[in-house]
Amino acid sequence: MSASQTSDVPTLLVKIFGRDRPGITAGLFDTLAAFSVDVVDIEQVVTRGRMVLCALVTEPPKGLEGELRATVHSWAESMKIQAEIISGHGDNRPRGHGRSLVTVLGHPLTAEATAAITARITKAGGNIDRIFRLAKYPVTAVEFAISGVETEPLRTALAVEAAALGVDVAVVAAGLHRRAQRLVVMDVDSTLIQDEVIELFAAHAGCEAEVAEVTAAAMRGELDFEQSLHARVALLKGLDASVVDKVRSEVRLTPGARTLIRTLKRLGYQVGVVSGGFTQVTDDLQERLGLDFAQANTLEIVDGRLTGRVTGEIVDRAGKARLLRRFAAEAGVPLAQTVAIGDGANDLDMLNSAGLGVAFNAKPVVREAAHTAVNVPFLDTVLYLLGVTREEVEAADAHEGD
Repeated sequence: MSASQTSDVPTLLVKIFGRDRPGITAGLFDTLAAFSVDVVDIEQVVTRGRMVLCALVTEPPKGLEGELRATVHSWAESMKIQAEIISGHGDNRPRGHGRSLVTVLGHPLTAEATAAITARITKAGGNIDRIFRLAKYPVTAVEFAISGVETEPLRTALAVEAAALGVDVAVVAAGLHRRAQRLVVMDVDSTLIQDEVIELFAAHAGCEAEVAEVTAAAMRGELDFEQSLHARVALLKGLDASVVDKVRSEVRLTPGARTLIRTLKRLGYQVGVVSGGFTQVTDDLQERLGLDFAQANTLEIVDGRLTGRVTGEIVDRAGKARLLRRFAAEAGVPLAQTVAIGDGANDLDMLNSAGLGVAFNAKPVVREAAHTAVNVPFLDTVLYLLGVTREEVEAADAHEGD
């Protein structure tokens, strides 16, 4: 029966609530089947073992409503649950224009934060149609399905609220593309890994202080990325190439990095990295983690020693965005279905070019400019922003090695 056909017909809302156990849903509809009703809508929620099941059905043939009510209540009593039946007309009211999915991450998620976020949704003109918990570990992640307001103004409104509350909020347009094949591209230093690779090399060359000074000058705006890259790499001149293996062994993955990549791969996503660091490390990460794409700068090595120069195309701020577009084209994924993750100012062009840009434990300027931010130290929490549930994460873990 179409929506137009059910708009004015008499309907019954049958509400069942009580302790959840197998067979209740089947039992309710078996009971209703005896009265030749059609199902218009069904919704069921289970929280801490307590169930609420709502079934919207057409009115039974004339003269049978009283018997239907008595039969449903009798069945519910036999199951030691409660039933409520409300008469009315038609289906649910039409949803407003604009469809968005709002994911809220809290560690913990407080009632105060939830109240403020939901109030802001209402103030922006949105209606909360459904709420679903995606995860309870390592953070609490809750997804709200919103209608009645366009995605961009809702994202802007909630970004202000999230910053004030100290929670992470992502707003994306709802639709089939949410689970379409996608591409995720990450920065490496301080995102995929906990380290800054240039600093690991500098430690072996005994020039940590000098490298830190150049980095600080770049952060003050006295040098652009390419200038600072050449200046820092020059300090590594003469270092034995055997240090590459030592640095590779010292690299520490960010907590949740393996879980993130493993889950994405099992769900059919393609995953890549772009880095202002060096291919001597990213190539190893690509092989170890099964990445589809990897691009970085390359340290020049001649006669077994670092020359203090880099070769090939420089991966800088603009280069990262360019590589995101290149990877998307090679993967056959529209740019709107890409996700970029990074922490620094040199990631901003990439974050803003992607369909969803995620600032991961980022500097304030990056958090303010990105689509959304994650401020907990677990990289796999990004999965919840994509609508992936904790159960899907655990399923990917269980199939590791398949």
